Amino acid sequence: MVLQARNKHREAAPKPPQPPRASQSPLRGASDVGAGEPGPERAPLSPGRKGAAGRKGPRAEPGAPPAGGGLGGRLAARLRWALGLRRAGRGRTWTTLLLAVFAAVLHWSHITHLFENDRHFSHLSTLEREMAFRTEMGLYYSYFKTIVEAPSFLNGVWMIMNDKLTEYPLVINTLKRFNLYPEVILASWYRIYTKIMDLIGIQTKICWTVTRGEGLSPIESCEGLGDPACFYVAVIFILNGLMMALFFIYGTYLSGSRLGGLVTVLCFFFNHGECTRVMWTPPLRESFSYPFLVLQMLLVTHILRATKLYRGSLIALCISNVFFMLPWQFAQFVLLTQIASLFAVYVVGYIDICKLRKIIYIHMISLALCFVLMFGNSMLLTSYYASSLVIIWGILAMKPHFLKINVSELSLWVIQGCFWLFGTVILKYLTSKIFGIADDAHIGNLLTSKFFSYKDFDTLLYTCAAEFDFMEKEPSVQSSRPVDERAPHRKLLSTGHLELSVFCRGTVYSSGLSVFIYCVPANGFDTQWLTKTPLRYTKTLLLPVVLVVFVAIVRKIISDMWGVLAKQQTHVRKHQFDHGELVYHALQLLAYTALGILIMRLKLFLTPHMCVMASLICSRQLFGWLFCKVHPGAIVFAILAAMSIQGSANLQTQWNIVGEFSNLPQEELIEWIKYSTKPDAVFAGAMPTMASVKLSALRPIVNHPHYEDAGLRARTKIVYSMYSRKAAEEVKRELIKLKVNYYILEESWCVRRSKPGCSMPEIWDVEDPANAGKTPLCNLLVKDSKPHFTTVFQNSVYKVLEVVKE
Repeated sequence: MVLQARNKHREAAPKPPQPPRASQSPLRGASDVGAGEPGPERAPLSPGRKGAAGRKGPRAEPGAPPAGGGLGGRLAARLRWALGLRRAGRGRTWTTLLLAVFAAVLHWSHITHLFENDRHFSHLSTLEREMAFRTEMGLYYSYFKTIVEAPSFLNGVWMIMNDKLTEYPLVINTLKRFNLYPEVILASWYRIYTKIMDLIGIQTKICWTVTRGEGLSPIESCEGLGDPACFYVAVIFILNGLMMALFFIYGTYLSGSRLGGLVTVLCFFFNHGECTRVMWTPPLRESFSYPFLVLQMLLVTHILRATKLYRGSLIALCISNVFFMLPWQFAQFVLLTQIASLFAVYVVGYIDICKLRKIIYIHMISLALCFVLMFGNSMLLTSYYASSLVIIWGILAMKPHFLKINVSELSLWVIQGCFWLFGTVILKYLTSKIFGIADDAHIGNLLTSKFFSYKDFDTLLYTCAAEFDFMEKEPSVQSSRPVDERAPHRKLLSTGHLELSVFCRGTVYSSGLSVFIYCVPANGFDTQWLTKTPLRYTKTLLLPVVLVVFVAIVRKIISDMWGVLAKQQTHVRKHQFDHGELVYHALQLLAYTALGILIMRLKLFLTPHMCVMASLICSRQLFGWLFCKVHPGAIVFAILAAMSIQGSANLQTQWNIVGEFSNLPQEELIEWIKYSTKPDAVFAGAMPTMASVKLSALRPIVNHPHYEDAGLRARTKIVYSMYSRKAAEEVKRELIKLKVNYYILEESWCVRRSKPGCSMPEIWDVEDPANAGKTPLCNLLVKDSKPHFTTVFQNSVYKVLEVVKE
């Protein structure tokens, strides 16, 4: 293609006359359509467009005169635009919203029921509830507890911004480091709620005495929103209930049919154990953050589909970006995949440069706001996400120069793609060096270990955990001997996003960031969950349906690409390349699939997105040729009936999980620490245990489960040297430098092996090959802690060693 033709067709092609267009933004509209008014006529179809007659949503429509009805009428009209209900009256719009609300209540009830059945949370004591929040969950909840129990809200915020307990003797701003804005907001709501209820004299909680039996002392248990733990969990479940309403609206809008919303919701329920783990681990960051990603992707879909962008849509996107990024440090990696997908959609011509530029600007503004709100967290500026935004902005600015290159269309796509890829990597490397940031270096090492034989201490802590393994791997469940044969303890078996509750005679053992237990499923318990992930997707028909949708989108893409690459007809691209939102969702699915295959934990993104993609089985844009022969309702309900066979079995398996949380060894440990050590005594030990010590005993700790900081990783390596083959004197010397008074030793960490090469001594053999072959220090200290340590407490799981000062 010659230069003149390229410039003519891309830059100066005259636009055909267009009919007047109305806003499609759900947040801003130029006109409202009243109930009972006839639907507007559609614009004429472009010649040669196939299947356009059944297309809903993207095509603009002539505006209608403003209708009465006040604020309610305007909201209904805007929601009709947002949901793609072009010809519907208010009745249909409100029906859609009522169905969404029903889905929200259903999901809220489901996860609340599962959580209560799993732990019997309403009948636990305050200490037991805190112990139930293990690892990172306990660390996050401790800051909520700090603000709630502080003399005032501002005093509590000041305490967590000048925290002296988490990384003693350092004073850190935890709001900057740990994404704690959810705890700050919830603590403020709790204080306001209890204060208002006290003023009007309404009781907010009921307390009673629970007899535990088996020689255990009775406990006081309080239920109601006046209890901090109950309030905290209740808000999380309400938020994730609302998320299901968003999924229904999302599926409805994307497919152009409420049947699509129904498919999305039912697919989510039928694959619930693969979609979320909020019912098992409420305080994790994803519980607060992911619902806003659903809203964010719905807004991106609307922006891609709209013919004219309004400020309200862009502001809503900016707000949803901020609410997604603030609670979760991993959000930047998810947004990186979104930006990459949108850039690919732009390169091949499905969205114009103006629209992508506005989206990039919104992401930049969101990133800047998060940087400010997190007090200058430099990890945000040195992330691949930030580098990608800058590089794409540069590519868009250089578009005239790219168009001057006299190469084929395919070559131009490859050039821009390579420019983005290598530019992002190089810019990320340079910014990290300039700012001296190595906090996210372990992420690159973790990905490297997936493809090569690279190993180091930090990488092995991740890869030895089942949830950070490849998707195809089955969970490893190993531990040392059972430690308490007198009473069964109700525990959780973690397998990435799928968590099974079983009755175990033993205790919870932690390795790095995962949980392993010596246990056997209860009699008659369904163990089909042990099958591999793709097979579970297939049994519920989620994978086959998504593959059919994906193939239909790929066929459209190939047809569009062939017209450009074979005929070089770039001047008609604007008319050929529509439905950019479908192409974006297909690319986003590929990105989530790659993440889910590499790290099983990231099925959190893949499975729900598959549920959204399944809604497109109802899309006339893709399957209008079939719906002309068979009624779409018949097809959809036949698919849902087949899905429900395995889906109902999956739900029944979840409902059958019944038990009660109990961890007597840790309860004994916490009680001993609270009553037998000084308030300023400093503790070190396994990361999950340290979170509980900080939360329940309020003692200073030197390491914790939030493993995203380079300095903390270095501290943890020193603390974990207790499980190495180093000399006791060398380990003690390093602990004294950290000002440690007590070390909590767990014998199970010496002998547990989740898979070959994953016991703590074996991990240390990689890090410290000079001492390989020696007896692990932990084994020696279990037998005799002297002369460098003194045993001051011991039970079936924990052994507290006091560091002997020199």
